[in-house]
Amino acid sequence: MKKVLLFVFVALLATLLLVGCGKQEESGYEIAVVTDVGQLRDGGFNEGTWNGAEAFAKANGKTVKYYQPANGADATDNDRIAAMRLAIENGAKIIVTPGFLQAAAITAVATESPDVKFIFVDGWPLGLDNVTAISYKEEESGFLAGYAAVKDGYEKLGGTFGGGGTNAACNRFAYGYAQGAAAAAKEKGVNVSLKISFKYGSSFSASTELQTQMSSWYNEGIEVIFSCGGSMLQSVKAAAAETKNGMIIGVDVDQHGESERVLTSAVKGLSESVQKVLGEFYEGKWDSQLKNGLSNLGAADNATGLPTNNDAWRFKSFTVTEYNSIFNKIKNGQLVIKNDVASNMDDNAPWATLQESLENITITLEK
Repeated sequence: MKKVLLFVFVALLATLLLVGCGKQEESGYEIAVVTDVGQLRDGGFNEGTWNGAEAFAKANGKTVKYYQPANGADATDNDRIAAMRLAIENGAKIIVTPGFLQAAAITAVATESPDVKFIFVDGWPLGLDNVTAISYKEEESGFLAGYAAVKDGYEKLGGTFGGGGTNAACNRFAYGYAQGAAAAAKEKGVNVSLKISFKYGSSFSASTELQTQMSSWYNEGIEVIFSCGGSMLQSVKAAAAETKNGMIIGVDVDQHGESERVLTSAVKGLSESVQKVLGEFYEGKWDSQLKNGLSNLGAADNATGLPTNNDAWRFKSFTVTEYNSIFNKIKNGQLVIKNDVASNMDDNAPWATLQESLENITITLEK
């Protein structure tokens, strides 16, 4: 009798274990992040987005996995589609997709998988109920970076921007950067110069050509360069290291840990906003708040600005108190930054128009 009972117990235990394993396999990884071009640990856009998804998953007992499309900086729509399909095969209920290049792939996969939800970071509504978009008022962070740099005494500024002049987010960063530098110069009664280029930023990647260009800028006297585009920072960092005092403005996330030459970073709340939207999804608010929608976030949402923690604050004369004063003006609507950027900023026309509206700054576009 004891042997029979033991046999029944072992059989029952084995059955329970098999069922348990089946459920685990079935659930898989329910939150997925399909990265933009480049690597996950890019110290910027991909990493900031992943950090948000990972933090939410850990805090809420969810499973999460990232997928990097094949071919890195040369990834195609088919590579992105393959990564998204793999995420769904592995159990994804919601896929976080950072980067404007994801639009065509999202459209294809979201259409064929209507039960899976997509968060299109740095995107726009795609006309699909299972897609929601997050965008940012990058002109605010760009403004604050330019304003702070000039307030701290820098008068020869540069900026290298990703997307080849057609990326809306990078264009807004650049547009705000010029306005902030001009505003601070006017307040101080000085004249500043700003050199802008989109020449080597089409793939948001580091390159020897970009490093050579940035080295020439530092050598001609440019004091601080806004590095706006993923791993492009590595080229700017290498160029700055060859100089005595060349400084850098980082982008998207706090990049002060990347180099002691990073003066500040024009950030946007990638991690925070991804956590916010994931929370709304799991709270059952997709249909009421998110479907085919757009969350356009800025200073009023604490989603744009500069990092003010002690380690990241490397300004010598511009204080956190002064920063908070100008930030709050943007936050409460007293100060509105222009964001009427042209579709292609790698052209003299939009910069000439902006130049006409600004004082105390000379803007040069290097093509």
